[in-house]
Amino acid sequence: MAESHGKGTAAHTEAAGGHARTFPPFEKSTFASQLFSLLIAFVALYLIVSRLALPKVGGTIDARQDAIDGDLADAQKLKDQSDAALKAYETELANSRAKAQAISTEARDKFNAQADAERKVLEERLAAKLAESEKTIAATRQAAMSNVSSIAADAASAIVQQLTGVAPDAKSVASAVGASLKG
Repeated sequence: MAESHGKGTAAHTEAAGGHARTFPPFEKSTFASQLFSLLIAFVALYLIVSRLALPKVGGTIDARQDAIDGDLADAQKLKDQSDAALKAYETELANSRAKAQAISTEARDKFNAQADAERKVLEERLAAKLAESEKTIAATRQAAMSNVSSIAADAASAIVQQLTGVAPDAKSVASAVGASLKG
């Protein structure tokens, strides 16, 4: 590698005798002791990790798993409670709707009955007024018909007198007018 021909300095890879030294971990003479040291360090590290670190990590993992399981159990409990509350709400809502339907049906039936009663009263009043009006119309018709026969008799008498120049008999005019009104 680097060789210096000068007096005081030598590269760190050169041995004092000028020979190049190998990297210490790769030297054959120290290889067995290095493996033994590595084994001791590995066993010590294994014991430290397995006795100290892993139980703490395992405990932390177990604690976190217990916390997660507890949270899941609490969440399930709360979900069950909310489902029960929702079911109770829906049941109460259905009951309220049924009650409202019953109340509206009852009110509708009550108002229909009241309207029917009022309608019957009005029909009875109208029937009474109609019967009274028919009586009045019949009386008016009767009076008009009696006046018609006398008016017709007077008119017939006046027509006959105009045509013949002689006043006819009142009885014969009345019988002729009565016969024509009936037929």
